[in-house]
Amino acid sequence: MKTRMLLLITAICSLSFSYAQQKLTIDTSKSELKWSGEYTFYFGGHNGAIDFKNGHFIKTGDVITGGEFTIDMNSITCEDIKNADGNESLVNHLKDPDFFDVAKYSEAILKITNVTYHDPTHMKIFADLTIKGITLPIEFQAEVDFEKEQMTTRFKIDRMRWGINYNSKLRDGAISDAIGFEVTLNLKKLDE
Repeated sequence: MKTRMLLLITAICSLSFSYAQQKLTIDTSKSELKWSGEYTFYFGGHNGAIDFKNGHFIKTGDVITGGEFTIDMNSITCEDIKNADGNESLVNHLKDPDFFDVAKYSEAILKITNVTYHDPTHMKIFADLTIKGITLPIEFQAEVDFEKEQMTTRFKIDRMRWGINYNSKLRDGAISDAIGFEVTLNLKKLDE
């Protein structure tokens, strides 16, 4: 009886260790979040970047199973307008209430809720994205490079779902409802 009990306790302990969760912090200085917005009726648009404030993955066993990432909306930049006044004007416009309302909502949050794997390096991520205080589910494909300790993804969202509802008065100058994001997340090295 004692032997069976000891075997049962050993089995439970080994299961607990094999499914233990680990928090993997991202290196915000080496991770990138690029955005792009296109015009609806002709080619062109704007693009820029936003900084991560912090973030981490949850690793269970050998796979990523969750994570949470905070985005500093005050850091939004525009990279395609080289004229300083024009650049500042667009960035200020993006921070206005009809876009991201940064004075009221200074952070956006992406929280991974589930991950399904196609193979060891390709996955579909299900997440909740909070922008302007509105949390909605999204899903996107991602790829992991274990050697570089890096995850990359590209996806688009419908800005109207989050109340980013700027509409141009000029039909030809209207911007698309889609906002594109290109993300590279690099893990913080253990010795840093």
